[in-house]
Amino acid sequence: MKVPLVFLPGLMADARLFVPQIVRLGADHPCQIILPVQGETVEQMSEAILEVLPAKLVLIGQGLGGAVALDLVRRAPGRVQRLVLIGADPLPEAPQIAVERDLRIQAARAGRLHDAIASEFPQSCLAPAPWRDEVQALLRDMAFGLGEGVYLRQSRALQRRPDQQRTMRSIKLPTLVIAGAHDTLVPLRRQQFTANLMPFGQLHLVENAGHLPSLEDPETVSAAIEKFLAGPVLLR
Repeated sequence: MKVPLVFLPGLMADARLFVPQIVRLGADHPCQIILPVQGETVEQMSEAILEVLPAKLVLIGQGLGGAVALDLVRRAPGRVQRLVLIGADPLPEAPQIAVERDLRIQAARAGRLHDAIASEFPQSCLAPAPWRDEVQALLRDMAFGLGEGVYLRQSRALQRRPDQQRTMRSIKLPTLVIAGAHDTLVPLRRQQFTANLMPFGQLHLVENAGHLPSLEDPETVSAAIEKFLAGPVLLR
């Protein structure tokens, strides 16, 4: 049996974020979905998840899930064999963005979760493709299914997320950074920085995707991960 794949969805996303990848990769790898919903900081979320991780695994994290994945590598570097980051931002939240997030948090607390999600994921963060409306509809469905409480905890975790540059410099394992060319939430230059900072990092650009390439161009993302998993193993 090959090393299990553990998927960590991002803000207000559930298992459906990675269904295409699980369908394709699940034939060869055990797959596990863990939602980062316990705790109000990245560190608290990773601590809760650490208790249920396999002894050896591949971590695949999107957005907030990517930040949690980096903290898991920091906590248990010998257990993680490979790392995949999708639309993840390893740097602290900028003050202006934190202020904007506060406004969304206030809206959610006032019973306007719909408005908060619409502001969180504007149409412009996805590629201008025929399926963009369908992806946004799925985003809303996942978000409303998880509810206000999860939104508030995950938003606070994003606001307080640590600077993970030191962790990235020390990661001595193969790392794939998957970036959507149309991602306006985590710009390409930020994701290129992430790949360059890690000793064994590599960037894969998905031309026809924005912030959620696993849904916008699932076949390309699945193929990129499949090729990455078949790559050489580093001796540590």
